[in-house]
Amino acid sequence: MLGSIPDLLRLVAVPVFGWAAYRDVKTRRIPNRIWGPLALFAVALLAWDTYTVVNGAGGRLFFLRVAISLGFVMPLSYLFWRIGGFGGADAKAFMLIAVLFPVYPTYLLSSPSVALPLEPTTLGVFSLTILSNTVLAGVVYPLGVAASNVARGEFGLAMFIGRPVAVDEVTEEYGRLLESPDGFTRSGLDLDALRMYLQYRGLSLSELREHPNQYRDPASLPADPNPPGDGSLATDGGEPASSVAGDTDTAGEPADPWGAEQFLAEIDHSAYGATPVQLREGLDVLVEAEDVWISPGIPFIVPMFAGLLVSLTYGDVLFAIMQAVGLA
Repeated sequence: MLGSIPDLLRLVAVPVFGWAAYRDVKTRRIPNRIWGPLALFAVALLAWDTYTVVNGAGGRLFFLRVAISLGFVMPLSYLFWRIGGFGGADAKAFMLIAVLFPVYPTYLLSSPSVALPLEPTTLGVFSLTILSNTVLAGVVYPLGVAASNVARGEFGLAMFIGRPVAVDEVTEEYGRLLESPDGFTRSGLDLDALRMYLQYRGLSLSELREHPNQYRDPASLPADPNPPGDGSLATDGGEPASSVAGDTDTAGEPADPWGAEQFLAEIDHSAYGATPVQLREGLDVLVEAEDVWISPGIPFIVPMFAGLLVSLTYGDVLFAIMQAVGLA
């Protein structure tokens, strides 16, 4: 495979993004330490390309494409993070994509007449191609989830975005509950927040299920709670907390069921955006049900990595589709 030296060096980042995708699936955690070196690497390659263009030809088009990548794709990634569409690692990854791949790379195969990517675009902003391929890869995911549920004979409102699991296995999963006491919901309890709550109380979910009335009382919160951690699987569990009687409201329900509001107020960081209502409703479901639907979600870096691979080989799938139907 032949190409410019900067384009060949850019391929070094591909397995790093692959590792990040794998790590995100397994742990939902990506170490921050990988982003700094990648950012320096991307800036150095962009500077190399800039120097080459300044001393050659085609500079105006190159700088226009770089400006679109840095001035549109990077702010768009930040905006999606601000509105909750991306996680922090997702936003950092795509900002890096904008710097690392602002223009189309070229990789010549054994024959000079065959070059990757096979399907370039008129605009020529490669980070936009990766973004559009990422979106298409993300669209395929719910279809795969639904097919898997149909194959298992599982049907329901959540079959396109989730799967059923036994309640006893919930604390070993990443994702979000798709159930509330009123039925299906897209805004159920984040399972990381559940683990933080259990760690804080020093309880396992099975202990909570054995004595739900006891632990629904906010007075059962431990006087000296455990650090809640970050909700990773490694922090689930602990020693049972003792319970004492507490005040209830006029209907006989504790004023702060499960101590949800107190827990969220006392921890020193957000529990993945969980609200007291989400935590209470999630716990109410989990102490009663035997099986629940959860949305495992798909870390954005996974379709982004798929989009990157498709972009480097085939090129812009959306542009090809638009050409096929006469829209481009």
